[in-house]
Amino acid sequence: MDNSEGYAIELRGIVKRFPGVIANNGIDLKVCRGEIHCLLGENGAGKTTLMRVLYGLYQPDEGEIILNGQPIQMTSPRTALNYHIGMVHQHFRLVPTLSVEENIILGLDEGTGLFMNFHKIREKISSIAREYGLPVDLQAKIWQLTVGQQQRVEILKALYRKVNILIMDEPTSVLTPQEVDQLFTTLRTLVDDGLTIIFITHKLDEVMQVSDRVTVLRKGKVVANLITTKTDKPTLAKLMVGREVVFRLKKSPLKQREKLLEVNDLHVLNDRGLPALRGLSFDLFGGEILGIAGVSGNGQTELAEVITGLRKSTRGKILLANKEVTNYSAREMNDLHVAHIPSERIKMGIVPALSIRENLILKKYCRPPFSHREFLNNKAIEDNARCAMSDFQITAPSCETPAKLLSGGNIQKVILARELSERPNLIVAVHPTYGLDIGATEQVRQTLLAQREQGAATLLISEDLEEIMTLSDRILVLFNGEAMGILNTERVDIEQIGLMMAGTRYHKGEE
Repeated sequence: MDNSEGYAIELRGIVKRFPGVIANNGIDLKVCRGEIHCLLGENGAGKTTLMRVLYGLYQPDEGEIILNGQPIQMTSPRTALNYHIGMVHQHFRLVPTLSVEENIILGLDEGTGLFMNFHKIREKISSIAREYGLPVDLQAKIWQLTVGQQQRVEILKALYRKVNILIMDEPTSVLTPQEVDQLFTTLRTLVDDGLTIIFITHKLDEVMQVSDRVTVLRKGKVVANLITTKTDKPTLAKLMVGREVVFRLKKSPLKQREKLLEVNDLHVLNDRGLPALRGLSFDLFGGEILGIAGVSGNGQTELAEVITGLRKSTRGKILLANKEVTNYSAREMNDLHVAHIPSERIKMGIVPALSIRENLILKKYCRPPFSHREFLNNKAIEDNARCAMSDFQITAPSCETPAKLLSGGNIQKVILARELSERPNLIVAVHPTYGLDIGATEQVRQTLLAQREQGAATLLISEDLEEIMTLSDRILVLFNGEAMGILNTERVDIEQIGLMMAGTRYHKGEE
């Protein structure tokens, strides 16, 4: 008998090339039946590309896929479904205006024609939902559901199609802690019932908590395949980045300082003209990091933009060092030493076509020593770039290198160097480590803590709850544009934060 028959799926020598990069470089992967198999790696390691090859979204340039001991051609997602392979994408593939049951049957034979038996369809979906603990209102529209409920719909879609192998791509990135626990319980129930789960993640805690086996990818290659119970986080981290990683950051006790930022009854509209912030109030002190936690889309983006001068408020006040700065422009806020580390590095953080040295002076090119009247001082600009590249460990051939050629980590270092080089009073950092490898993440976090030591106030907006817990002195939880409460990190309860992220208001007496 071919040994391949002992595996749910096997990939041999998979190569996938894109212009200028080899995303998968000769990858071998064996996934056993009835296990949760984690694909672990940094962003850009090739995890999602590999699974898109398995799901038929990409065609491999080399290699083969083995199912039940036989090579198969995975030409499309429909082919994958015919082989009982399903995928829940990081960004859901649902139609917001259709109901749950309509989304589940979309594209299937029972979803066509004039005489659909919705009662029978509803019964079948309800039976699956009960069996695997996936409660959801089948007649609700997708837009009416929480993100966690939408994920359940995606899982139900796959189960309704009778998949044997379910690929989950970064499934916890938009969930509350309670929803993560519920998801892991569901996945274990599915595995106990005979399904095989391939779980894509870059979070070490998740690997240790949920997986049976883990394959580590680095730069498009497999570097290890391990039984989870026989490894640990430091080992996995070293495999991911190729060096030892420091997990514990040193943070000195918070010193009593003066109030630097005061936000009172702030109301802000989003891009669609709908309320994004509803009467938000909080204070932020010098030398303090205030973490803003919450599921994406609850007003975090608008909060960052209104404080940095990129969006206007409709009501309320913002005071910086006792000076009212409500609806100041971005230039005016910059002149008051407010630094902004935006979430979208390429779109808002740099000018991709400009060099490193030019990006480093975007906020100060019109001031001495970088210019005199209408002339730029190239020597001062180059000296500034050389110092910044050394201080922030920016890796590039030279300061003339276009920013678009840098890695995500080095782009973020350019932004940090520009924003933090002039001792800001207030730092607004939005997802500062998203998409970075462990080494770059460690450096960014150390940089923010160093600014804290120097007395800067930092508003840290992140969907990474571990990051919020590690760096913050206090945590404000946003839900639907309102503050559910503010907690001291020293006494924080992860379960309480999860409830607040889902809309439960915190009262001090509960502490």
